[in-house]
Amino acid sequence: MGHRYEISDADWDRIKGHLPGQPGQHGGVAEDNRRFINAVLWVARTGAAWADLPGRLGNPNRQWRRFDRWAERGRWDPILAAVRDPDLDVLILDSIAVRAHPCAAGAKKKWDGAGGQDDQALGRSRGGFGAKTHGSFDGLGHPVELLLTAARESDIAQAGALPADHAPGVVIAGRGYDQKALVGEVESRGAVAVIPAQKNRARRREVDPHLYAERNACERFGSQVKRYRRVATRYEKRAANSLA
Repeated sequence: MGHRYEISDADWDRIKGHLPGQPGQHGGVAEDNRRFINAVLWVARTGAAWADLPGRLGNPNRQWRRFDRWAERGRWDPILAAVRDPDLDVLILDSIAVRAHPCAAGAKKKWDGAGGQDDQALGRSRGGFGAKTHGSFDGLGHPVELLLTAARESDIAQAGALPADHAPGVVIAGRGYDQKALVGEVESRGAVAVIPAQKNRARRREVDPHLYAERNACERFGSQVKRYRRVATRYEKRAANSLA
């Protein structure tokens, strides 16, 4: 019998072939991919420190180092790509604000390509010290693309990157995404922009209320994913680890 917070057999079957360390691949064979995934899920769900990892889930330091390597090398991205809907009809844009625990601060400063200091996607806003996850979601509320920024970053500033190379029939977003450049980009792809106009617009865009109601799917995703305590509150110092 499995323990709480561990990956189900059905979900494991969907992702196991996309994990690194398979027999026949370049490099060594992974010690136990499923136990590692369960360790990550346990830490994410409970919010506990890696040092408190139960013995049945492996050596805490070794599992954390493996998680850190995967995050740095982008190992989680192919897994997300493998399970997302390949034929998107609906794409929903939204963001999720997350408060940061004090222990998330203090990462080693690095210089970014623009000549400034990398803030590790942490900053202050009216809601306090934290981060923001910008995402695009399919019609069922499953994530398609995810980006992490400091909490002060506006939704529209990251909206242009969220459709990526997808070709949905409809793009749904809240009023905060009403910008001519974004609407024009959506329509240039042959998609319908279901984005209500700002209240100060002289001309209002017609929006199908039944389509707009589907935006609730990504809000339900936010409610579900925040059951994981390390998602609801950011403990990770590095942006790559937090997004992973």
